[in-house]
Amino acid sequence: MMYITNDKTDTKTFEMAGKCPFGGDRIGGAEGSSPTLSDWYPNRLRVELLHHNAPGANPLGEDFNYAEAFNAIDLEELKQEIKGFLTSSVDWWPSDYNNYGPQMIRMAWHSAGTYRIADGRGGAGEALQRFAPISSWWDNGNTDKSRRLLWPIKQKYGSALSWADLIVLAGNCGLEVMGFPTYGFAGGRHDAWEADDSTYWGPEVWDGKKVNTPDSMVTRDKRWRGQNGDADYDLENPLGATHQSLIYVNPEGPYGKGDPMGSARDIRVSFSRMAMNDEETVALIAGGHAFGKSHGMVPAAEIGAQPEIAPMEQMGLGWHNPKGSGNAENTMTNGIEGSWTPNPTQWDNDYLVNLFKFEWEQTKSPAGALQWTPVDKSAPKTPDAHIPGQMNALMMMTTDIALKVDPEYRKVCEKFLHDFDAFTQAFSKSWYKLTHRDMGPRERYLGAEKVNENDLLWQDPIPVADYDVIDAADIAALKKSIIASGISVSDLVYTAFSAAVTHRSSDKRGGANGGRIALAPQKDWAVNRRTVPVIAALRTVMDEFNDQQHGGKRVSLADLIVLGGCAALEKAAADAGVATKVPFTPGRRDTTQELTDIEMFTWLKPVADGFRNYLDKGFGEISQDVSPEEMFLDKAQLLSLTSPEWVALTGGLRAMNANHDGSPYGIFTDRVGVLTNDFFTVLTSPDFDWKKADEKGMTFSLDNRATGESRFVATRSDLIFGSNGQLRAVAEVYAGSDGHKRFVKAFVKAWDKVMMLDRYDMKV
Repeated sequence: MMYITNDKTDTKTFEMAGKCPFGGDRIGGAEGSSPTLSDWYPNRLRVELLHHNAPGANPLGEDFNYAEAFNAIDLEELKQEIKGFLTSSVDWWPSDYNNYGPQMIRMAWHSAGTYRIADGRGGAGEALQRFAPISSWWDNGNTDKSRRLLWPIKQKYGSALSWADLIVLAGNCGLEVMGFPTYGFAGGRHDAWEADDSTYWGPEVWDGKKVNTPDSMVTRDKRWRGQNGDADYDLENPLGATHQSLIYVNPEGPYGKGDPMGSARDIRVSFSRMAMNDEETVALIAGGHAFGKSHGMVPAAEIGAQPEIAPMEQMGLGWHNPKGSGNAENTMTNGIEGSWTPNPTQWDNDYLVNLFKFEWEQTKSPAGALQWTPVDKSAPKTPDAHIPGQMNALMMMTTDIALKVDPEYRKVCEKFLHDFDAFTQAFSKSWYKLTHRDMGPRERYLGAEKVNENDLLWQDPIPVADYDVIDAADIAALKKSIIASGISVSDLVYTAFSAAVTHRSSDKRGGANGGRIALAPQKDWAVNRRTVPVIAALRTVMDEFNDQQHGGKRVSLADLIVLGGCAALEKAAADAGVATKVPFTPGRRDTTQELTDIEMFTWLKPVADGFRNYLDKGFGEISQDVSPEEMFLDKAQLLSLTSPEWVALTGGLRAMNANHDGSPYGIFTDRVGVLTNDFFTVLTSPDFDWKKADEKGMTFSLDNRATGESRFVATRSDLIFGSNGQLRAVAEVYAGSDGHKRFVKAFVKAWDKVMMLDRYDMKV
């Protein structure tokens, strides 16, 4: 940032120029040089990402209980207030058809639609639509107005109603006020308090001023693998959107060229990445397009900058429209103009009826965007959203025509066309899934409208226990039985950690609860092969305990797996001379194979897991030039670990030889299975010299500087804790003469955190 002086007025204005806020262009001494660490050192591991959204950013404080505050709200009264607002209009941003419902549906859809199944990131859960970069994606044009319209309601309910919940609830109310029966609504989403600068949203083009449209189609090809038209042409993982700044796909088709079949391919790829099958995809598109209209009355080049870089006096609102009033009949959003149905504020089947009844031809909107209108000029018209008495031609997007020309989508459309009730139910359930997919287990759901049915497989259901939970005496007895079984402490620790490490804080999926490590697909993953005999032995311990009379108490396999790891760690710590109590909280339940969606859980299979020194055989091809240590950092973040927790947890797992194959990589000790701090003392020692063991630098050997003896071997997921400055600073604490006990304490605390990450039955 630098001052620019206007010679005529001698006043100062601000212009973003990528410079240091305080250093001008002096850093590096060269024009355009950047002061940021990432620009100076592009290969630096950004460990600070683990501390994103730290408690210090939260103005509510750590003691605020959102569940209690939300549950105190009269949900029905709140909904009536929202619905009353929806059927009104304000001068600064008038409602289309005197109904804000469609506008709120779009906002909720776009908030939830960023979810992606590959890493669970995105979704409505934290209302990240309020922050960059999502707030300023061109596909989110004018959602800033929708949120600002809701501010009076948000202001009234304050901290008892998060933005994340309000955005989804406003969408639900929008559907209901127009006659659609929603499946339900659950609160419980906690707001984020800062922008997410850690999630990879794909290659982006940025001109430093504004991005109203995807003005460079090069970015599309950068996120696609293979050659366009080939069978292996596919979207880069973990991305869900086919182009920069989009939620799903380009409504004008790939490259904006109006190709319906190409659009159908993009839709299938994008929606499947967001955990939707063909029927759910059609239901969402056809259902959503039953309402409202698209806006494209002004060319994109005439629209002002997006919210993040809009002038300060606009107070967080972007996309200033200079045409007329700048809204109402002059509104510009995505560039396409018109409505899909004759009655845009009423739930009906006219979208599908018109799509199939008429032939459609390509036309251009006033903004110049490609769209489709009926060839038959006697086709029904749709009323103008703002000009009384004016009737306009119906509109379809290329993405709509795609549903008609793709054979599989067409089958679903025809089913819904002839069975409106089936369409209604499918859209209702699909909308519920869309807006709740990232919330995790039903224990997190709040409010009188939450759905508690067990038939929603995408919620990863776990049956309610029909027995009493084990108590302290039972736990002590089971620990003795486990240790006496002869299973090694290393295998017990490895198995417990393998069960828990699948958890993702992003969408709250995975974890030890449910005992799914013993079910397909997890039991068949190469990284879990070491757990199979351990789980078989633990089943014997479980059966012996459950066959006895314990006053109605039983132990689940999920609990026993975790308890085995805890018992092993207590023994390992004691063998290292540190008496410690590893916390264990019973109450996990076992689920069944029938309640496990194999396809969806396959997405949790790791490509790399530095905790267990695991790389998939196809890592080089799958990772797309992302290093093992970067993927290790990503996994640590998905476990919501801090850098000290990450360091301590890794050092402890190495001491236990928790490598997936029992290999010696990173096992810098002669006392395997003893909870020592040897990993850190060797890692930080100047007496050793590390050398590459392969050309690519994926593995290394440790040689004694004095004798030349090769002492240990390591991977990149080991050496990163000595080579990265921030991680080494923590490792040195644990390697110090006073570091052993501190390390054991830190490891046990981090271990318990990971074991409890999925216990939403005990927290909100």
